[in-house]
Amino acid sequence: MDIKMLQPVKVLSSHDLVQSVRDILRTEHKKRPFIVMDEFLTKNPQVKELLAVLPEYELFTKIVPDPPASLIIEGAEALTTYAADVIIAIGGGSCLDAAKGMGLYAKNQGQLADYFDPEAELKKGVLLVSIPTTAGTGSELSNALVVTDESTAQKKAILTPAAMSDYAVLVPELTVSLPKRQTIASGLDAFSHAAEGYLSRLATPMTDAICEKIMFLLVNYLPCAVADGTDIKARERVLSAASLAGWMLNNAGTNLGHSTAHILGAKYHLVHGEAVAYALPGVLELVNETMPTKVKEIGKILGVEFALDDTPAIVLQKTRAAYCHFRDELVDLHPFSDYQLAKAELLTNVDAILHERFAQNTPVELTPEKVTHFLREFG
Repeated sequence: MDIKMLQPVKVLSSHDLVQSVRDILRTEHKKRPFIVMDEFLTKNPQVKELLAVLPEYELFTKIVPDPPASLIIEGAEALTTYAADVIIAIGGGSCLDAAKGMGLYAKNQGQLADYFDPEAELKKGVLLVSIPTTAGTGSELSNALVVTDESTAQKKAILTPAAMSDYAVLVPELTVSLPKRQTIASGLDAFSHAAEGYLSRLATPMTDAICEKIMFLLVNYLPCAVADGTDIKARERVLSAASLAGWMLNNAGTNLGHSTAHILGAKYHLVHGEAVAYALPGVLELVNETMPTKVKEIGKILGVEFALDDTPAIVLQKTRAAYCHFRDELVDLHPFSDYQLAKAELLTNVDAILHERFAQNTPVELTPEKVTHFLREFG
């Protein structure tokens, strides 16, 4: 049976974190929560209220960006020692991914490196409640987690239905305090999830319709959230779009843009959402030869008015310009030159990017020459 769309996560859109979590624990008869979250969130008023009403819990706050395997194993051991019956993850993508990994490792044990194998048969761990505080990774609805493999210093993905959350609680108020740069990076990450899924070998008419709506929401509301972080309507729409984009990761995947971000991000510590945003213009150019109609649709979503006689080359030029205007002017992403990375250095990663697992979803045959050109245009 060839199932094209599946979404098993129960989603609560809420303005009351405490009540939502209490309802879940009561419904699922869970009493020993293992709470994984970013350290700074212990000062958040809603989080403080939640901790105050829980009769017992174990708290794990050692979260770092791009969580390494050793951190996940440490958390899994703490989870097991506490005999938790539910994980509550509150934080950004790294936090949610780490919590997923802890649940998986506590249940499956063995070598975490074996989990990267697409054929690995992994069992689901304890109940997982994911509560995002950024609006970008979509980890709360995706079947993926990204882990830093310390043996190779590379960011690698674990893809398995066993990594799915059981519940996702979307509370836009938790994203209000997100700094401007993180709002920009996470929002552009969500846009790239939708755009790359739209421009993927795995895309279907169903995923296309959802990806188009995600891009529309982000074009219209991400600049508002960046300009005024307290705009709850904008925050809510961006959070919804980001979660839907996470869902699309399960169904349409990503492509060369994310492969590039994974390789360059691990090696040079580029912010992930920024890296995929720098990559997208080059992705548009690459796929224009096979998906010109979709490139044009992205342009329309970005506000381009095309002439009837515009050639595919002109459509590409206008769409790229519109995306860069959205990215650099409306959303205000800082220029790639701020990283002070020479293009010659980037070109040393051609082979690694070619062999990163998501590159195969790119709807063109990738060659070293094409990836070299793509990296020359990166930024």
